[in-house]
Amino acid sequence: MAARKPTFTAIPSIPTQGLSNWQYSTLTAMKENVELLMGARGKAASSVSAITRGAVTADNAPTQNMRQVTADGSGFTISGVTVPSLDDYTKLVGNVQQLADDVAALRNTVNTLINQLKG
Repeated sequence: MAARKPTFTAIPSIPTQGLSNWQYSTLTAMKENVELLMGARGKAASSVSAITRGAVTADNAPTQNMRQVTADGSGFTISGVTVPSLDDYTKLVGNVQQLADDVAALRNTVNTLINQLKG
């Protein structure tokens, strides 16, 4: 999904007549700040322009697949050494892979969001 480019109405120039110096300075500073946030003050402004809700299109993080560990730690003692059963070992390998897949999906979502916020 492509990010929507926000659009803003141009801000008219501040009148120089009828305002005291402090009023003119305050209004000019506010106008410049708003234009910076809008990205309307030259090409350099795009690096400081505000992020709008429509600009963030990262999907929600996917549903976590791993809910609990299915390996139960069962095993056998052979010559004084405890070893897991093949079934338990296979479950644990599956659990670790599922967790790795969940982390990769979440990492992808976070990276997408970071890239959109950077602009």
